[in-house]
Amino acid sequence: MNKRLNSEKSGSFPRFGRRRSKRELETGSFKLKGLNPKVCGKNQNPVELFWKSNLNHDQILEKVVQFIEKLASGQDKSKAPEIPNFVESFLKMVESRIATYEQSEASAKLGFNEEYTSFFEAVSCLSKIVNTLDEFPFDSATTSCFNRAGSVHHRAMLLSEYQFLALLDISKRNCNVTVDSKTPKTPKQSFFNSNQETDRCVKPEYDSGTGIVFPYFPPQSVANMNQVALAMISAGYEEECFIVYSGLRLKALDFEFSNQGYENVNMEDFQSMDWESLEGEIDNWIHIVKYCTTNLFSVERKLCNSVFPEHSLIAQKLFCDLATSLTIRLLNFPNAIVLIKQYSAEKLFKFLDIYETLRDLTSSLGSELSAMDLISETSETQRRVGEAAVTIFCQLENSIKSDNGRIPVASGAVHPLTRYTMNYLKYACEYKDTLELVFQQHYETEGSTRRKVQKQESKNAIEDNDRIPKTSHFSVKLMMVMDLLDAKIEMKSKFYRDPALRYIFLMNNGRYILQKIKGSTDIDEIMGPSWSGKRTSDLRQYHKNYQRETWRKVLQCLNHEGLQTNGKVSKAILKGRFKNFNTLFDEIHKTQSIWMVSDEQLKSELRVSISAVVIPAYRSFLGRFKPHFDSGKKAEKYIKYQPEDIEGLIDKLFEGNMTSMGRRRHNN
Repeated sequence: MNKRLNSEKSGSFPRFGRRRSKRELETGSFKLKGLNPKVCGKNQNPVELFWKSNLNHDQILEKVVQFIEKLASGQDKSKAPEIPNFVESFLKMVESRIATYEQSEASAKLGFNEEYTSFFEAVSCLSKIVNTLDEFPFDSATTSCFNRAGSVHHRAMLLSEYQFLALLDISKRNCNVTVDSKTPKTPKQSFFNSNQETDRCVKPEYDSGTGIVFPYFPPQSVANMNQVALAMISAGYEEECFIVYSGLRLKALDFEFSNQGYENVNMEDFQSMDWESLEGEIDNWIHIVKYCTTNLFSVERKLCNSVFPEHSLIAQKLFCDLATSLTIRLLNFPNAIVLIKQYSAEKLFKFLDIYETLRDLTSSLGSELSAMDLISETSETQRRVGEAAVTIFCQLENSIKSDNGRIPVASGAVHPLTRYTMNYLKYACEYKDTLELVFQQHYETEGSTRRKVQKQESKNAIEDNDRIPKTSHFSVKLMMVMDLLDAKIEMKSKFYRDPALRYIFLMNNGRYILQKIKGSTDIDEIMGPSWSGKRTSDLRQYHKNYQRETWRKVLQCLNHEGLQTNGKVSKAILKGRFKNFNTLFDEIHKTQSIWMVSDEQLKSELRVSISAVVIPAYRSFLGRFKPHFDSGKKAEKYIKYQPEDIEGLIDKLFEGNMTSMGRRRHNN
């Protein structure tokens, strides 16, 4: 085999000069030789100066293309080819053009024109010359041409690499985060073009009203990136191309994170935060993740596809690498949150917000094979957050079970435990679909022992209840919570010494629970009509029991029987009846006017039902036996109330009247 002088093959072409380090490629810290000297006037295009003096460029390029086609199609590859003189002329022209670019101002106007399209056509020919000659035996002329073409080609690639970096590096562009359409900003420009046309930042696809612009590239810049990237990949410089692209896009995305106000928070910070501060951090995290899912990822994916439209798999891989880097950073937050174990039940809702945000994040990553690992890791973090949510929700059961206070609630009002539990469940059911998914995943990951326990819990939850069994694990759990609450309220009602007040307490809590359930479609659907019907029946029974305990003795005083002696109405017995009625009614009024019934409908129902049994009985008793009293003060001594007075006093029951209670204590 003939010698290839100075050739160092990588792929199908030779490499010349020092390879750039990964850090240099990512940061753009390297310099091109001869870049700074100013050889052109301020408004002169250095490219035009060269090409206007080389009118045979198109003709030479056409001959080079024909030469390459001839070598590739019919040339005998057993002997070295003859190298025409125009190939050397072509190499000199391209080399001169590269030198002109290297010496032009780095701040020349960004943006390609037809001259630069022809430049990349020439670079493509260089690559084909190197690759085609490599298939032939080498003599001295072939070796010289091969090495010279490779050297010029490598310089062209270094120039392209630098240009690609200049196009991508937003830190060298004068694009601010906000855009004023009246005074557009002019980005910093690369050395490829000196046209004076303004290259301004364009309106972004996503505008939240804050003027945020991302990813800072006008369409022409994206087209230029595509042209450079295509040339580099075609020439075998894909590694350099990808490193530059990934490094600078990651840098831009990190900048955008900071611009959105997102900062990393470590575990030590979490441990020292109060819940209010942590809530703020969670809200900020949710904001940046939603910004990623609704804008950042889609825009970045579109940018990858626009820069590498001819290489869809490459575009997918680059996007997935960038998304992975950002997503891992985002996942650090929920992974740290779930390690904090001391969370009370009311913290559930922020965890569900995190869970739903992670679900949306997973969906935004797409379904490409290259994203599967990232999707899996995101789903695993989502599962951990879901497990934490299940644990927190189960603390609601523990809080009900552990509420062993024996001091009854004053006035028979709704117990704080009832209010807390029902409001908690109503709010939780706003996340019903999410909670059902969370509990489903929880039980799917549990072992067979846990499944047996869960089945027994489900059986207990629907037993003796005439409920339709639910397939949802969350539904079963919610019914268990309701059963626990019912049992706890029943137990606490027994702390009341007055049976009537006990039934007021049961009615207050039962009505509150029923109204909350009817006010929530989700809870009402889970509990079912049979449950609501049974609770309504229980309330009616409590009502009857209250009337029996409170008004039975009062109505006995108004009984017409037992008043006669020897066939005549006994005044002494009659006076005793009125006196007992007055005493009992006064005591009930004083006591029950301070009892509290907060539900207006229940309060009205109680008053109406009391009036319906007491007033007719009193009016009948008074009308029949009042004539047996002499008119005057003696009658007023025993007949203290008229029926209208009784009705007015009944309408003052259950108001929680503390003034009446104070007077009563003072009198006692």
